[in-house]
Amino acid sequence: MKDLTKGNPFKLILLFALPVFAGCVFQQLYNMTDTFIVGHTVGADALTGVGSTGAITFLVLGFVNGITTGFGVKIAQRYGAGDYEGMRHAIGLSLLLGGALTVVLTAVAVPCTGPLLRLMETPEQYFPYAESYLLVIFSGIASSMLYNLGANILRAVGDSKTPLFFLVAAACLNVGLDFAFILGCKLHYHGAALATVVSQLLSGVACFVYMFKRYRELRISRASFRWDLRLAWGLLAVGLPMALQFSITAIGSIFQQTALNGLNSVYPGAVTAYVASSKIDSFATQTFVAIGAAMATYVGQNTGAGDFARVKRGIVAGMVYAALSAAIGFAFCYGLCYPLMRLFLKTETSETLQLYYNEIFGYGREFLLVQSGCYLLLGVIYVFRNALQGMGKSGVAMFAGVTELAGRALTAFVLVRIWGFTGFCFSNAVAWLFADIFLLATYFFVAHRRKKRSDGKPRNTRKKQGGEPAVSRAA
Repeated sequence: MKDLTKGNPFKLILLFALPVFAGCVFQQLYNMTDTFIVGHTVGADALTGVGSTGAITFLVLGFVNGITTGFGVKIAQRYGAGDYEGMRHAIGLSLLLGGALTVVLTAVAVPCTGPLLRLMETPEQYFPYAESYLLVIFSGIASSMLYNLGANILRAVGDSKTPLFFLVAAACLNVGLDFAFILGCKLHYHGAALATVVSQLLSGVACFVYMFKRYRELRISRASFRWDLRLAWGLLAVGLPMALQFSITAIGSIFQQTALNGLNSVYPGAVTAYVASSKIDSFATQTFVAIGAAMATYVGQNTGAGDFARVKRGIVAGMVYAALSAAIGFAFCYGLCYPLMRLFLKTETSETLQLYYNEIFGYGREFLLVQSGCYLLLGVIYVFRNALQGMGKSGVAMFAGVTELAGRALTAFVLVRIWGFTGFCFSNAVAWLFADIFLLATYFFVAHRRKKRSDGKPRNTRKKQGGEPAVSRAA
């Protein structure tokens, strides 16, 4: 557990973000391993089918990530205010709400998989792979909910290292299970999905076991599960907008994927190029994910402590790191585009790949250069959106997702028809710009109102309830 209400914001945010970044890198590595193994054992069509499910997967699992991050913000605020009893109560209700939402999401997602893929005009040669993969992933939503709840609870109290350790373990286990299920058990692309679900489930269980054994302050009791409508609504008021924000962004991505699927006849291999290059893009943007996680916890704790002046200093630090990340991300994509794409594309496994090999690499390079050239716009989103979430303005942050949706809809229905694949490449940049304008305007409005109400001094001295120390661990 770590108190982020004292100390240098630049140092605190960096030290918090580094383990999160390392965890994100490992997660991307084992996702890339899934893709690599599928592409080299089953074939390029299976790779494209599995890879083209990203938008739908994000629609559901992004909701899970968002809701649990929102619960973590509420827990961080109570920890920042020194309210340990309230923090434990929030953890107990988070588990109850998470379980209920898991049942609902699974019941909706599994039967809707096929119809949604049809609605997206998924090409027939990719459809069976995409549908089968998604059915396994959505049947294991509970494992994703469990791990994300545990990780976000730990991050809420300043421990970003422990989720990293368990994520690394899950990554190594996932790679081992990939080989066991895909090659040993001959489960092919089903095996890739099953390996992900099993490894995440075991990681989530281990996370909670460690959490309750290591930190006395986090040990919940029967009283922690006592139903409290006001607290439950408070958790959902923060969590649901964050979850919907992810899902709204995913809907925009579905528009994009649908538009791209429609281009596949005019630009043969464009879908395959996007699947391969988007894996590289996802890897390059994990620094922003880490910065965002650090901002949500840092701002959440300092908002709980009532120190808005310190919140502003943290946002300055976040933007410095975002600018550095944008420069590094561009260099990474520019320099390693071709070598990394070759990892996923094996010419012997696809007739399309054999016929349009050079064109596919050209599409992938174009997408990556446009995308990485606009990374600073993405950095602004992660800093200011997560800062607003940490301040409890999740509803406002959700509307940033609506502006992203508008940007992606614009590109899907207008730019793609005018500029073809190039219009698709600019779709994310347009969406990010729309969201940036909204987030910056909202943040400065909120900051101006807070400045008028306060002299900038913290209102909370963080006196711990019940005589508990700031950090206490079990022997």
